[in-house]
Amino acid sequence: MGELGGKRFLFFVGDDYEDLEVWYPLLRLQEAGASAVVAGEISGHTYRGKHGYPCRADVNVETVASRDFEGVIVAGGWMPDRLRRVSKVLELVREFDREGKLIASICHGPWILISAHVCRGAKMTSTPGIRDDLVNAGAEWSDAPVVVDRHFITSRRPPDLPLFCAAILAWFAGKPRAAAAR
Repeated sequence: MGELGGKRFLFFVGDDYEDLEVWYPLLRLQEAGASAVVAGEISGHTYRGKHGYPCRADVNVETVASRDFEGVIVAGGWMPDRLRRVSKVLELVREFDREGKLIASICHGPWILISAHVCRGAKMTSTPGIRDDLVNAGAEWSDAPVVVDRHFITSRRPPDLPLFCAAILAWFAGKPRAAAAR
């Protein structure tokens, strides 16, 4: 069944998502035995990634409840700039934060975390292009391939995906610092 057997993860999707930042973690978590639910603004709609790869939304984000998931994976691309304007997306991220559930975000994904007001006091990384946004939201930013702080796991860009996914698996194994030190 895998080390994450029985665990469910939420993924957000929208037009211009970063293809690898959705698919690599989704497939890696499934490989570890977890299930993934992809939520977009339109259930059943196929969204196109920045590089043209399609991703179909399993459900409408409005129908999702954080209680049904162990964590949320927030990919980058230009998608987060649109989805951070959807109140239900921000509500879900705030619920994951209050419940201390995993919030894993990469590249431009932290734009959603910023708009949900969950960054203050957290150590995070991102693509350098939104460094100032995170700092202005109260996060402590560092240029590292992966940063693990409490229930937040953040990474910079697609080449960091192996460490990002390893950190997610290590977090559930109760060894988050080991993954961050790689």
